[in-house]
Amino acid sequence: MTAFSLGTFGFPEVHADGHPIKLALRKGLALLVYLAEAKGAVARDVVSTLLWPETDRETGLARLRRLLHRIELTLGQQVFETDRTSLRWSPAVALQVDAHLFESACDRGDFDEACQIYRGDFLAGFSPEDCPEFDDWAFFRREALRGRLMHALERLVQDKTTAGDYFAAAAHATRLVELDPLSEVYGRHLIRSLLLAGDRSAAERHHAALTQRLRDELGVTPEAATEALMSPAAAHAIPATRYVKGAGVHLAYQTYGSGPLDILVMPGFVSHVERAWEHPASRTFLASLMKLGRLIVFDRRGIGLSDRVGSAPGIDVTAEDIGTVLRAVDARRVVLFGASECGPACIKFAVDEPRLVAGLILFGALAKGCWSQDYPHALRASQYDAWSKRLIAQWGGPVEIETFAPSLAGDPQARAWWAGLLRAASSPGGISAVLEAFRDADVRHLLPQIAMPTLVLHRRDDKAVRIAAGRDVASRIKGAQFVELDGHDHWFFAGDQGPVLDAIKRFIDLLPREARAGRKVL
Repeated sequence: MTAFSLGTFGFPEVHADGHPIKLALRKGLALLVYLAEAKGAVARDVVSTLLWPETDRETGLARLRRLLHRIELTLGQQVFETDRTSLRWSPAVALQVDAHLFESACDRGDFDEACQIYRGDFLAGFSPEDCPEFDDWAFFRREALRGRLMHALERLVQDKTTAGDYFAAAAHATRLVELDPLSEVYGRHLIRSLLLAGDRSAAERHHAALTQRLRDELGVTPEAATEALMSPAAAHAIPATRYVKGAGVHLAYQTYGSGPLDILVMPGFVSHVERAWEHPASRTFLASLMKLGRLIVFDRRGIGLSDRVGSAPGIDVTAEDIGTVLRAVDARRVVLFGASECGPACIKFAVDEPRLVAGLILFGALAKGCWSQDYPHALRASQYDAWSKRLIAQWGGPVEIETFAPSLAGDPQARAWWAGLLRAASSPGGISAVLEAFRDADVRHLLPQIAMPTLVLHRRDDKAVRIAAGRDVASRIKGAQFVELDGHDHWFFAGDQGPVLDAIKRFIDLLPREARAGRKVL
């Protein structure tokens, strides 16, 4: 039996026993790739509509039959298994697909091999004629694979730096910069690696190039952290992202500062422990929290720099991840700060592990993901799904920044940062599962069980989550303090930070003395 391979990175290629086969049929190539990605039977009607959307059903099915025949004539053997209603790659055919090899390498943590397999974006430069649904499918698949590449490269930069292989780290950082030239985090990865490798002249060239890109594209100057890299020995002064393994998944985390207690921040449905520091307003807010205690940030499984997984990080596993990270940093009693979609996971952890939690702060959070007759504070499921579909369709751009942060929506730097963070944090397919899991979440039954001091913060005109949802959360927690804030931003760091930080400081100052003393309990 002939062994076939499909190259999907770049323009699609077909090989038989290692020899290229010229298949001069764009829709034939599209069909081979689509069936390989499906990994099973696909309805004939689905395929005919995908490839000939403008034709009637019978004409489309007739064209599909002719296409199948022409493909098998070119390949020299029967490669399809068909029946009257469906078709697939025959299970008897030895088929290898580079995209599947790439994902397998990522899954087992062999990031070197994964990055060697990825020789270009999925189906780059390829499109069958007049097939918009196929093009949309290819776009989402391309973005998902690209996101996994960025994650793999970031892991390699860190691994190679830790191992002292700075030239290899610089090579991987170069690919990251090519993927997102406006990211100062990636630019700093490259500059730092070159400095550690002893190639200061190359570091200076890349620093100058980054400076020019930021000026030309965004009208901004490099951040202080970027400028500081060029001072002697600065490359060794940058706090490192660390990893801890919990329940078979590596979680990326960082700690900053010190103080009388620990503050763990969970920002919402996406995060990226390094790129969170890239926007000035976000950095200012986090730095302000560092004055109150040691700051702990981490990426949930499947998000940011943590391992990508095949399922959404639901409330239970996210609460478990919180405990894993707190043990890794040898935490003292902690104040949990859960914003938006991460509020429920912090609630779950606070109920499950009350002795570990000194205080709970919820910002812009809600207890239930969608509307029900006894919960009118959220979108109906159909509205939520429509919003989710719109967000996913625009993934990779500054999608929904007008809703999440109206005060920053007109800022080119903020828009570029948000778009880059989304691309680095997840993929359209990955975030779809996250949003579906949150839509079905409901922690109302846990709220009466919260036993520690709780502060609920919500902006009065929040455009993403209604303030009524915040009032509802506070009303169900015994003794909770509810603070209404002016403004319409959903992000805690957007708009006027002063009232938010003042409320947090007052809350922490009023915690029982033993909680603020930071006694270790883990």
